[in-house]
Amino acid sequence: MIEIRWHGRGGQGAVTSVEILALAAIAEGKYAQGFPSFGPERRGAPVMAFNRVADLPIKIRSGIYEPDVVVVLDPSLIGLVNVIEGLKEKGILVVNTSKPADYLRKQLNYKGRIATVDATAIAREELGVPIANTTMIGAVIKATDAISLDSISEPIEERFGRLAERNIKALKRAYQSVKFFD
Repeated sequence: MIEIRWHGRGGQGAVTSVEILALAAIAEGKYAQGFPSFGPERRGAPVMAFNRVADLPIKIRSGIYEPDVVVVLDPSLIGLVNVIEGLKEKGILVVNTSKPADYLRKQLNYKGRIATVDATAIAREELGVPIANTTMIGAVIKATDAISLDSISEPIEERFGRLAERNIKALKRAYQSVKFFD
């Protein structure tokens, strides 16, 4: 089983991302959960959302406290929220940023594996808006192999209708653009 914690801000689509990823995993015949964690926050406030993906039934019904993967949709949360809290020693931090990995390591005092992609720039170019949630799904797929790239199209088409093609293009660009640092 792989456990993923997403950090974003209200209105950035973290919850949509976990739902789409879970639906794609289920379409592949896997078991999946996708759920948010937020209270009365408003648009722009920090939020978290979570995924579990497994080949066997998932019997856990609690939050994710020691994720295998942490995804940061909004790099301004780094320093504001402890995004690496509980991240497993062999885990990976996937960040939407144009900054170098060394900058993130220093800022977070983190020595583990990092994957970076400038998902905001890709989203601006492909979607015309700086909303990087579906774009970051591409980075997560590349970083985790939790699902195949092929399985993501249908849930995105169902969710975004006529905008699906552009979202899929952005997602695939992020998948190809992600950089890994050990």
